[in-house]
Amino acid sequence: MNRRIILWAILLVGLCRIEAKAQASSSIYDHLKAHGLPIGILPKGITEYSVDPTSGFFQINLTEPCDAKFENQFHYDFNISGYLSMGKIGELSGVSQQELFLWFPVRCIRVDDPSSGLIYFDVGVVDKQFSLSLFEDPRDCTAADPDDHSSNGFQFQDQFVSLGHEIGRKGILRADS
Repeated sequence: MNRRIILWAILLVGLCRIEAKAQASSSIYDHLKAHGLPIGILPKGITEYSVDPTSGFFQINLTEPCDAKFENQFHYDFNISGYLSMGKIGELSGVSQQELFLWFPVRCIRVDDPSSGLIYFDVGVVDKQFSLSLFEDPRDCTAADPDDHSSNGFQFQDQFVSLGHEIGRKGILRADS
């Protein structure tokens, strides 16, 4: 009887080790695929991450903030986090998208219907729609200065002064020469 218990214990420990190795060999990209999301929504080369399988909360730590170009410019901060669910990343932080001259935080990424070929990025005021094919593969990300991008959506440094304008008497905007 003792031999059977010992044999079962050894078998159980062996199975646990196999499962631990399988989990250790998965990547954040595998988690994206498992949730019906394209792997290219995150930059190439992510190795430091954690995922809570119960809540879906994930956190990614990049070695440096970086930018990637799709149809628009995207910025990834040092830390990226959110909640993974089927076809969606909610409560996303650490990713922003440039629209014209402004940076908007991406709050949510979702794929409603994979057969539509569309992916949606919620930037607060609107949902930006892109082709899923843009995000098939992770992009190379170029190093970025973290101070060049705003996490609150609008990056304005006294533009009136930097554009050569000043406010004259009575609050009227006038050009400087």
